[in-house]
Amino acid sequence: MKKIFILTFVLIFSFTFSKLSFATNDKNIYEKIDLFGEVLEKINKEYVEEVNQSDTIDAAINGVLQSLDPYSAYMSPELFKNMQTDTQGKFGGLGIEIGMESGVVKVVSPIDDTPAFKAGIKAGDYIVKIDNVQVQGKSLMEAVKLMRGPVGSSIELTIRRKGEKKALIKKITREIIVVKSVEGKILDKKIGYLRLKSFNSNSSEQLVKKIKDFEKTKNPHGYILDLRNNPGGLLTQAINVTDFFLDDGEIVSTKGRRIIENRRFFARKGDELKGKPLIVLINNGSASASEIVAGALKDHKRAIILGEKTYGKGSVQSIIPLSDGGGIRLTVSKYYLPSGKSISDVGVAPDIFIEEKGENFKANSPSDNQLNYALKLLTL
Repeated sequence: MKKIFILTFVLIFSFTFSKLSFATNDKNIYEKIDLFGEVLEKINKEYVEEVNQSDTIDAAINGVLQSLDPYSAYMSPELFKNMQTDTQGKFGGLGIEIGMESGVVKVVSPIDDTPAFKAGIKAGDYIVKIDNVQVQGKSLMEAVKLMRGPVGSSIELTIRRKGEKKALIKKITREIIVVKSVEGKILDKKIGYLRLKSFNSNSSEQLVKKIKDFEKTKNPHGYILDLRNNPGGLLTQAINVTDFFLDDGEIVSTKGRRIIENRRFFARKGDELKGKPLIVLINNGSASASEIVAGALKDHKRAIILGEKTYGKGSVQSIIPLSDGGGIRLTVSKYYLPSGKSISDVGVAPDIFIEEKGENFKANSPSDNQLNYALKLLTL
């Protein structure tokens, strides 16, 4: 039965890639497929321990996707279902956005007020062990699965951080993560402060509601849009949010191999702030959709960008369902700012560089030096 399984997979694999061979005109593709089948059979017959063939195939699929970039990945039916919950604003876990770099899990950003954030996890941290399991060699989704668990259970992460000689051990208790996308308040009696923590399915709706409420009841002199530690989310929401602050012009463009992925998005007439001063706060944990907003507002000179350079995730992933109930997260295009620049691996540089101060830095606190600097600029 095992041999039949392998041969069946190879036949399916061969059929699937036969179309690819015509597209790539690669004469060696069939030889590579045969070699793949041979390797599977050798593993099945000669590996020191009996292996789960389904897991082996999953690992092979993951290997293909991980060879493309840090963000493409295979999701089992269970993970695919959990992922769909994530974009609705409520899910279980630690509260971090992660990617892969050199076979190790890298933190894109911790989400504010989540267990990971409270434990001191920072953007750019490398997770090398999850409990007693080495991360090296694991796929992104395998790492995600290891980090998920029953609410109230504990997990131990071993972290490597730039500038730290020793590994850091972080013990974290899992919680149901409820992402309150938008928070807002009036600071110094005349500045509207808007903190956008993520770009989920209702972020833009929450944000414009908050702005209209401020305009009606407080009439602020200016606004601060805080995108620090915002790992991104839905592209459509980034476009909607940027549109609120622009009167016209291009917001972002995407370019991919398929014609359908080559798109340009423009602002509609009507600035929700009516031209009032705007400062956008960013840091290394501002990624993806956050970078679209900050980059577009910078290119159009609509806002002053203040803080630290962003993460540099300038690609768009599509979630593609598969027949087994799972799915793949596949990079299908890259996005470009109105200036034509890509921020992939580069990020958006602030107009005014202000580094976070303090080991236990907390946004929107009395010791938040970046926010305090922004307030001074708006009250001059």
